[in-house]
Amino acid sequence: MIEEKVRKADRIIIGIDPGTNVMGYGILGIYSRQPAMIAMGVIELSRLGDHYIRLGRIFQRVSMLVEQYCPDEMAIEAPFFGKNVQSMLKLGRAQGVAMAAAISRQVPITEYEPRKIKQAITGNGAASKEQVSNMLRRILNMPQQEPELKLDASDALAAALCHFYESGKPTTAKGPSSWKEFIARNPDKIR
Repeated sequence: MIEEKVRKADRIIIGIDPGTNVMGYGILGIYSRQPAMIAMGVIELSRLGDHYIRLGRIFQRVSMLVEQYCPDEMAIEAPFFGKNVQSMLKLGRAQGVAMAAAISRQVPITEYEPRKIKQAITGNGAASKEQVSNMLRRILNMPQQEPELKLDASDALAAALCHFYESGKPTTAKGPSSWKEFIARNPDKIR
């Protein structure tokens, strides 16, 4: 069933919510410009005592997910700035290892700040994780009988959906930053 969903997708985006105790992942398939969840889950790391063993497990599992689902792109939540420097360092390492797993298989990566992801999904950059999870159910037509979404997994799926929305936006041409630049770009319009 999952293999068929992967084969039929026009595009696949893997979303990652990095963590050193629990890392969430979400696989989003795009079918004729319509997003649909293929899979989601968490990588439990808390029972592994050593931080470096956790990093190795992150690399191993993300590599396996990339091999299994063959994503075209990765969307990863950027670490938010906190007061605990050691926690930030560990989270940054976890994010870096997940990114390295994707890079090793030539999967392009885009980072999104948590507020940007929440804004894209709920319209509110300060939304709670529960609000993001509930909105994902509605947007992706996920049945209510699905087991309760783990918040780390729904955050990862939200990152993938945010990337889908952001990558579909038209690019706007950047205008000149000064009159001098405008004149330099448009010499034929100056008389």
